[in-house]
Amino acid sequence: MPTVEFAGSSVVVIVLGCVFVVKEEKMGQIAVGEPEEFAAPDALKGALAEFISLFLFVFIGVGSVLSYGKLHVGDTDAAGLVLIALAHGLAIVVLVAATANISGGHVNPAVSLGLALAGKITIIRLVLYWIAQLLGAVAGAWVLQIVSTGEVVAVHAIGADETAWGAVLIEAVLTFTLVFVVFATAVDPAKGSLGVIAPLAIGFTVLAGILVAAPFSGGSLNPARSFGPALIAWNWTNQWVYWVGPFIGAAVAAVIYDGLFISPTPSPTHSAVSSEYN
Repeated sequence: MPTVEFAGSSVVVIVLGCVFVVKEEKMGQIAVGEPEEFAAPDALKGALAEFISLFLFVFIGVGSVLSYGKLHVGDTDAAGLVLIALAHGLAIVVLVAATANISGGHVNPAVSLGLALAGKITIIRLVLYWIAQLLGAVAGAWVLQIVSTGEVVAVHAIGADETAWGAVLIEAVLTFTLVFVVFATAVDPAKGSLGVIAPLAIGFTVLAGILVAAPFSGGSLNPARSFGPALIAWNWTNQWVYWVGPFIGAAVAAVIYDGLFISPTPSPTHSAVSSEYN
């Protein structure tokens, strides 16, 4: 499992036996924020955008699972997995693009955590976003249950031969990938024109992650995506997996990218574009 240790002025991150030494002065400072931010119009607009994005993401994502179940009897086959992964990935592409200029287009509490650890958003805004994201996910699952004539919404589940800690590791690795891509394509000032394709890169990362993880861990990469349906279905089996794994992966990705790779200024070799996440 990834571990983080503090050694003097450095942060030592150990991932699968590999040691990364990150100088603290290269990392963004975690910002708590002022209490007034809870009522700031910009923060509230961002929280509302996150509520809407999670509402739609859960409605579309879980809806794709229920839709496939209506058309196909039995366990999900390879074709069904591809269709479900496509629905999630394309939804992320659209929702990140739609909300990037309002909230930063996080659409994921783990992404918000990574950005807060890198000092890109305040802790107060992190709390606002988490509340909005979880409420949006619950609302999306609830409305989906109503419109699907009372069917029980699908919840994430670990594969029959998979252990809980194995699922945590899968979720951590794939969420690490997701947050690393977020930093590289949407946060790093050196991204230049690469920032234009950030929603596509992020959505395709989610799509690929679900294709890989669904048979093993369920393929969440997003605590809110797992929480909303679990609350409506009142099924908390292994729910902790979908919080611990993504949060570990997001934290390690934020520390490594912000500490080792992020550029302090835009690269002269790329044309500048606006930074959606700053």
